[in-house]
Amino acid sequence: MSDRRVFRWATTSARMLIGTAVSIIAVVAVVTAVSVPWPTVARTPLSVTAMPAPAASLIACDGPLLAIGRNPADAAAVDVVAPQSVVVGAGDDAAPQEQQLETVDVGPGPLAYTAAPADGRAIEVAATGAATVSADDLSGYAASACRPPLLDSWLVGGSAATGAADLVLLANPGTVPATVQLTVYGAEGPQSPPGGVDLVVAPGTQRIVPLAGIAFGEETPVVRVSAVGAAIHASLQASITRTLTPGGVDQVGPVPQAEASQAITGVTVTRPSGGDGASDEVTVLRMLAPSATTTARVTVTPVGRTEPAREPESVALEEGKPLELALPGLEAGSYTVTVQADIPLVAAVWQATGVGEGDDFAWYTPAPEVSVPSLFATPGGPTPTLSVVNPSSDPVEVAVTPADGGSPLDLTVPANGSVAVRLAARVLYTIDPGAPVRAGLSFAGDGALAGVPVWPADVATPEIVVYP
Repeated sequence: MSDRRVFRWATTSARMLIGTAVSIIAVVAVVTAVSVPWPTVARTPLSVTAMPAPAASLIACDGPLLAIGRNPADAAAVDVVAPQSVVVGAGDDAAPQEQQLETVDVGPGPLAYTAAPADGRAIEVAATGAATVSADDLSGYAASACRPPLLDSWLVGGSAATGAADLVLLANPGTVPATVQLTVYGAEGPQSPPGGVDLVVAPGTQRIVPLAGIAFGEETPVVRVSAVGAAIHASLQASITRTLTPGGVDQVGPVPQAEASQAITGVTVTRPSGGDGASDEVTVLRMLAPSATTTARVTVTPVGRTEPAREPESVALEEGKPLELALPGLEAGSYTVTVQADIPLVAAVWQATGVGEGDDFAWYTPAPEVSVPSLFATPGGPTPTLSVVNPSSDPVEVAVTPADGGSPLDLTVPANGSVAVRLAARVLYTIDPGAPVRAGLSFAGDGALAGVPVWPADVATPEIVVYP
């Protein structure tokens, strides 16, 4: 081998060794760079905390009791049969401004109330109305709370079967038009009927939609009300006539949202099931799981006790299809019906004094959680009873105080228990719980039955963070 060849081989080997070493060093450097934290510069973004100006508090009522089909020449005509008497009040002794809404093609409709903010704070306003009617085609007592308008809500109750003359009421107390979509959940699942699509509700008006026009033949409908442009106060007037005998009337308020746990309190049984003039099915629970199939657990507990009145039941719910469960065997008294599932659902309880002449019924809707001092009003009519449910494992102190400065009622609600107390009619009250509770008003008298859940105050203005 020549010296030149030896030199070339040595040079090439050196280059290979150098290249290999460089590659190894590069790999080690990359691995080290990945595994070892690099120096970072942490910079907190600029932010400004601001308190937005409080808005005016706005609520709308359901309005007078209505009757449809009284005019033989115009079966779709709606008539006012009984005015609604409203008890209203506001916090800080403020005087809320009253607005009269116009019911389309009927005339003067429900009232709406606005409380302007004062001293940089929102002012809470509360109102509850009641009406009584005794006629050949409509009879009974109805009580309902005036509620803030919502962009999305549920109406759980009513029927579109033979004998029912139910009406969906859509009130727009705002200043701009609202476009409403009604989705009906029935035996075939959710439907968007032509009569419930793109309904325009002008500002300052209430629009009436017969339930039979959007859910014909449905015995257990649930209606979802969705609005754009402006929030809507939705409610349902339910009534029934058996043969030629009116069987009661009620105004059913909205359920604001589906929840995995629903507590319906103050359900008042006036006669034991199977008693004189009563039916075995005067207490019926309606449930809907709108988004998925699930199993609901139903518990019925007498107010003032912790032991269930009947064995808890597990009920399979099919997605988008309402289901009714009869709750027979209940003695006369007041009850809380709790429905729990793994996914959000909506529910309500139908309760009747009986199924004969002179009887009435009520739809009891879920009571939302109340964790802050909140106003509510008691209307005229039968003596109101307030039921308070404590879902926690510790006792809760609750103060119920008349807004006119009367002596407070101090209640101790036991852990996982409930209490009931009688209140005065036509009075504004404040409920102040030491921990979250659920509460509802119930009214029972001769040929009269109604229930109204207590909603929490919604006047707190939270701080917002602005990032420039």
